Amino acid sequence: MSIRATVACVIEHNGRFLMVEEQRGGPSTVFNQPAGHIEPGEGPIAAILREVTEETAWRVRLTGYLGLYVFTTSEGLTFHSHGFIAEPTEFMNTALDPDIHATHWLSGEDIRGLDDQQRLRSPLVLARIAAAIQKRTYPLSVIHENAENQ
Repeated sequence: MSIRATVACVIEHNGRFLMVEEQRGGPSTVFNQPAGHIEPGEGPIAAILREVTEETAWRVRLTGYLGLYVFTTSEGLTFHSHGFIAEPTEFMNTALDPDIHATHWLSGEDIRGLDDQQRLRSPLVLARIAAAIQKRTYPLSVIHENAENQ
């Protein structure tokens, strides 16, 4: 069994959170923070900056690290998900990843409503938002990408 290394980012602006709406093969779309897998040779910081741009067409400035979230699905898959918090800096107006149906700026109440409808991709969505709101963050310097060069 392998562990999947992923990243996700809480992006807040004016009390709203940037969410992606994805078609995952079910009867309804699901909502998630911009997120994805860490590619071979890539660290978590590089991965999240890439994923945010691919999924939302936004560039962001990372402002903190929310920590490592370990999650096991009902199918037995284990994910190690690095959570980040960021602020938007520039909209690129480029094509989105084909898996993304749309992007939305949603209030916390809107997102909780999606949870009630079972339309959040993962229970980590609300956990990461709660940590971001409560400012339970760590400095980005706790991540050592390319550690052999430091």
